[in-house]
Amino acid sequence: MELVSSPMRALAWSALLGFAITVFGAGVWATLATVNLASAPGIPWSVPVMAVLLWLMWRYLGGKWWPRRTSAARRFCLRANPVPGSVLAWAQVAGGLSLVALAGYWIVLSQLVKMPGNAVPDFSNHPLRTVVLMMGMASLAAPLTEEPAFRGYCQVILERQFPAPTAVIISSILFSLVHGPTQGFLWPKLLVYFLVGVMFGTTAHLANSIVPNIPVHFFGLLIFFTLVWPRDASRGLVAENGADAWFWIHLVQAVVFTVLAILAYVRLAKTARGATAALASNRVLPAEG
Repeated sequence: MELVSSPMRALAWSALLGFAITVFGAGVWATLATVNLASAPGIPWSVPVMAVLLWLMWRYLGGKWWPRRTSAARRFCLRANPVPGSVLAWAQVAGGLSLVALAGYWIVLSQLVKMPGNAVPDFSNHPLRTVVLMMGMASLAAPLTEEPAFRGYCQVILERQFPAPTAVIISSILFSLVHGPTQGFLWPKLLVYFLVGVMFGTTAHLANSIVPNIPVHFFGLLIFFTLVWPRDASRGLVAENGADAWFWIHLVQAVVFTVLAILAYVRLAKTARGATAALASNRVLPAEG
């Protein structure tokens, strides 16, 4: 892997690495979970196995092992940098508000455009322990794969050749497209995933780290797995049944929390700039004595 030196090569490398890392993580977990449920559903062995594989993947993406000549570049592209507490706190606030807005957009769009709901595994015949552990790992495997893939490697490479807003937009488009093969190339879904990418990409750029995105991404998936996607198939279309009170409530939810999220991101940007300035000031202070 290399840090590329031209816009077109940056675009190609960012797309290739983003897709490759995501497909690896998603494919391994899907395979493990399928085999586990088919062979021994009462023993969720796939969860610790996937945990070890994710740890190994993060170690490698963060610069460990061969080839040593790419270690620094891999560590730089992972962008798993430590984050000041104030920046981390505002990133969680901004991300949480964004998740509420995005849930509203998803529900509203699912009632405006006819489309199949997102597939959620049927755990009804499996032990509760298996359900809880595998749902938790599904919600953890995605952020631990997609954040390094798109807000780490993909966006870091793009930011070296394009202005930050352009890099965020490109990485978000790629992030939305990677969900198409499994969830359908339907514009409402692609739009929501694009907005998810913008949310996480903005946070990663402002904080210069993918670390704040991990808990937001994890809890966001838990919310969608348990509260949003299971109800997709039962929602009626406004064109056929009219708009009920819940439709308008979710529309207001989307708009209000979008405004609140934007305000939180403005505060996050100011806090991140202040933290960067304070760090730079500490580095240039003369030694006493």
